[in-house]
Amino acid sequence: MTSKTTNKFSPEVRARAVRMVLDQASEHPSRWAAVTSIAAKIGCTPQTLHDWVKKAEVDSGQRAGVPTDMAEKLKALERENRELRQANEILRKASAYFATGPPVQAMIAFIDDHRGAYGVEPICKVLPIAPSTYHAHVARRRDPTKLSARARQDAALKIEVRRVFDQNFSVYGVRKIWRQLKREGFDVARCTVSRLMGDMGLQGVIRGKPVKTTISDKAAPCPLDHVNRQFKVPRPNVLWLSDFTYVATWTGFVYVAFVIDGLDVGHLVVGHSDEGFCFGIKDGIKRAGRNGKILVWQRIIAGFDPSRPSQRLSC
Repeated sequence: MTSKTTNKFSPEVRARAVRMVLDQASEHPSRWAAVTSIAAKIGCTPQTLHDWVKKAEVDSGQRAGVPTDMAEKLKALERENRELRQANEILRKASAYFATGPPVQAMIAFIDDHRGAYGVEPICKVLPIAPSTYHAHVARRRDPTKLSARARQDAALKIEVRRVFDQNFSVYGVRKIWRQLKREGFDVARCTVSRLMGDMGLQGVIRGKPVKTTISDKAAPCPLDHVNRQFKVPRPNVLWLSDFTYVATWTGFVYVAFVIDGLDVGHLVVGHSDEGFCFGIKDGIKRAGRNGKILVWQRIIAGFDPSRPSQRLSC
């Protein structure tokens, strides 16, 4: 660390003092005598001037040691290495808070837990959040009057949603909680109840066994968009759209395929839940395009195998 005495002298003064010592060393009985004489003239201590001389000799190669520019580079590298280690440690600890993505609330919770060890700004340099955003959230948390009207309403509604959920043995879903709140006189939308229940991690009990119709695979390549999301056509029989979904009935699920003209002049619903389902889709598209080849845009779910004849949906 540079002393306060050294900071009082400009680089030009220090360089001039060093030159005077080197030039007048022969006029004095020893190097130290020359240093003491010149130090008294410029107003510094002899030890300070002696350190300047040794540093100048190291920089010029006359004395063994680390030059000034090299020492500054080493300090910069050490500081960068220290910052990188700190960033890696922050990311390692942050992975436990948000594995699928860094939502704002999770980042704020992480900063609250680790600000004592790393500080707010070093963490914000690593995470995609500004220090001002964190401080604004902390200020609103300390003073609820600074919250927005929607945030204050959500805080009040969360208490009521939790109350209704607990009073009904934790089995009510969005629809029943929403209806109960409406009966009690709360002016709240169903989508708001759904959002608040999602934020609190509440979920009602589902009757029967849940059915998974699609298991997504993010590693699988996505189908090509052959029409570039342009679904406007000038005339019929130019673009047909096909998709399929399921409808829950008392006896089970019925899978339904939709074949729709891009001009929306008519549609054909075909298909059922057995092996003839995909043949029905293919037959419907062929009947719609008797006049020639038709460009078909279709959504393909995971597990679709175009090599199987029963799953070839395009004409």
